[in-house]
Amino acid sequence: MTVRIRMKKMGRTHRPYYRVCAMDKRSPRDGRVIEELGTYDPMCPETDARVTLKTDRIEYWIGVGAQPSDKVATLIKKYGKDGTHLDAQKEAIERLSKRKQYTPVAEPAKPAKKKKEEEPKAEAKPAADEAPAEQAAAEEAPAAEATSEESSS
Repeated sequence: MTVRIRMKKMGRTHRPYYRVCAMDKRSPRDGRVIEELGTYDPMCPETDARVTLKTDRIEYWIGVGAQPSDKVATLIKKYGKDGTHLDAQKEAIERLSKRKQYTPVAEPAKPAKKKKEEEPKAEAKPAADEAPAEQAAAEEAPAAEATSEESSS
């Protein structure tokens, strides 16, 4: 049995996700796996954080004669045991973990404060409008009493 190290497609439509696997050469792309050796997420925003590999197991399979596919050979060359992009990969993973810890300040809070400031102003205006109305009502009431007293006499 000849073994190939290749990618098995997972995920959904328009959202691919791959597992790097050791498989029999004759099995279909998404067929039976001998061992899963890592992952590849092409949709990850950080290019160097897209790949995770079990380097010790990959070294074992290559040691016993497994042949990597072209794409997997490139990934092993970049992110394998002595890879050329290992430092960049560590930095990219750190940046991604900081994104998860980062919680943005809620922007809707600012307009809410403006509404609270507007409400007291809106309440102050009717209160100011009510006071002259009460005064006018108070002035009219004695005048009405005076006219009623005059007409009764």
